[in-house]
Amino acid sequence: MRIPFSELGGKCVFTSEIDVKAAATYAENFGENPAGDICFIQEDDVPPHDLLLAGFPCQPFSNAGLKKGFTDATRGTMFFEIERMVSHHRPSALLLENVKGLVSHDKGKTMRVIEQRLDDLGYWVHKKVLNARDFGLPQNRERIYIVCLRKDLFGPKDFSFPEPTNFPTRLGRILERRVDPKFTISDKLWEGHQRRRREHAAKGNGFGYSLFTRDSAYTSTISARYYKDGSEILISQGPDSQGRKRNPRKLTPREAARLQGFPDTFILNPSNVQAYKQFGNAVAVAVVRAIAEKLVPLIAGVHRKK
Repeated sequence: MRIPFSELGGKCVFTSEIDVKAAATYAENFGENPAGDICFIQEDDVPPHDLLLAGFPCQPFSNAGLKKGFTDATRGTMFFEIERMVSHHRPSALLLENVKGLVSHDKGKTMRVIEQRLDDLGYWVHKKVLNARDFGLPQNRERIYIVCLRKDLFGPKDFSFPEPTNFPTRLGRILERRVDPKFTISDKLWEGHQRRRREHAAKGNGFGYSLFTRDSAYTSTISARYYKDGSEILISQGPDSQGRKRNPRKLTPREAARLQGFPDTFILNPSNVQAYKQFGNAVAVAVVRAIAEKLVPLIAGVHRKK
């Protein structure tokens, strides 16, 4: 989430990350060691800031519903930590990202609690589900983006989400030409994938591996579990140099980075397992960039008025 805002002149003043492997990758790329678990960080230890960027787990809220006890409803969740920092620092704007399922989680109660809490903190709340494939990335990845603007600085209609660019996508644009054979899945794993698909088909459901080619417009969503067997995104391969049929392969870590819109200058974690986890948990950079291009001028305008 940081990359597009840095491109537009923003300066990051604080980062929190609980995963030590992700923190190491972050430090390698940005030259800053993130603070640890936000739950143990005091408000005054975070510098003043104009914009707060955050993701948070979609957990059940103990008291979700439009009635009293909203603070109790969010306490114990990561969203409460966002509330805590926002209440103290009053940034001009927030950008929150989550899985699409947040919208319907607990029959919509979780989202209603979140919106009410943000409204109570004095923010206009704008939310929309955006898909990475609509912004030039060859991945079908739907996520909800929540943009919040301080009511005393902005009007209720000052922000609108970017329209899809609808730039034609093709998987081949992000695939490497020469790929180490180690990314080709084994005969045992390939047979297991095919067997499970046959079993699911017999039960009348469509679960199983997903196979793509260089000409595919986009892949399915890459997840943090991709390192396990690569089943959600397998790449079809042509015959080897002897004309023998080859098993499909997994994406390389660099391809996983490109699928999420990371630049090739981004330094990968040396562990492929950790790299896959991190890109599966990451945001689609191109989508955040489109939001940033609309959000940054608003924040800059507030500063000019001051």
